[in-house]
Amino acid sequence: MENEITKKLQQVVNGKVLEDEQLSKHLVFRVGGPAKWFVEIKSVDELVGVLDIANNEKLNWFVIGGGSNAIASDQGFDGIIIKIGLMGVEINNNKITVGSGLPTVALARQASDAGLSGIEWMASLPGTIGGAIRGNAGCFGGETRDHLSAVVVLREGKIIRIKSEDLLFDYRHSSFKDKYFRDVIIEAEFELEQADPSVIKEKIAYILSKRAESQPLACGTAGCTFKNYKIDNEEEKQRLYGFADIPREMIDSGAISAGLLIDSLDLKGTKIGGARVSEVHANFIINDGTATADDIVQLISLVKTRVRDAYNIQLEEEIEYIGF
Repeated sequence: MENEITKKLQQVVNGKVLEDEQLSKHLVFRVGGPAKWFVEIKSVDELVGVLDIANNEKLNWFVIGGGSNAIASDQGFDGIIIKIGLMGVEINNNKITVGSGLPTVALARQASDAGLSGIEWMASLPGTIGGAIRGNAGCFGGETRDHLSAVVVLREGKIIRIKSEDLLFDYRHSSFKDKYFRDVIIEAEFELEQADPSVIKEKIAYILSKRAESQPLACGTAGCTFKNYKIDNEEEKQRLYGFADIPREMIDSGAISAGLLIDSLDLKGTKIGGARVSEVHANFIINDGTATADDIVQLISLVKTRVRDAYNIQLEEEIEYIGF
């Protein structure tokens, strides 16, 4: 049965079709057991073919991009992992159309070369365009939705263009997370502003220097582990004013840094197995090279419990879970 499915996948995919591929090789966290099948697609036709096989054979499937915001189970994934390799770029005046598999860093660089401004912050963001859209990724004051005009998705075998305003964007959220449909993002359209390329590149250099100062870079981490805590009513604001270690101006802004909450509980450096809370930025969990997915999940649970017990705040993860 497995060999038959492998042969079917090889008939529709020109690139990699692997059996029992360790997901630790493809995720920034560097943990995760084997995917029963791992394919890398570089065209929409290949994607359609793989999904047809998955649906006809009733197989689980999961899409990854750069692997920067996900953790896979030590037991792996019983199905098909689809790595998106759509990386086309088309620039027309102030508009850029890009494949969803293009790294965000590459998009920021190409925009700067073309004298287009608005996504300089993406130069500091790991991952791909598709993942950034799905989670409305952002940093240094920018979010993916800010200059996104539309996306093109594959939905149940049909290609559909969706305007940005119809994607229900919110903090680290889009309609793609609601799972009404299992859309796969294949293309994105951005509208940017004309600017001097040298000025844009100066902004990028500044952002990268700030990232180097404030985030752990030389180790296995999926980026920020938790979303910042959003305050959605006045009663909650009043409750939080009672905590002296939470700055009042942060409460007034309507969002509390998850890193600040974790840091205030002296959790930096806390370890379980090979996983630890970063000493540089408390919202990053680090794999020292020996961690298992179970180590990381246990550490996430510990941090959430400590924050809940101290502040009655339930942190939510930014990262995706694969195979759990």
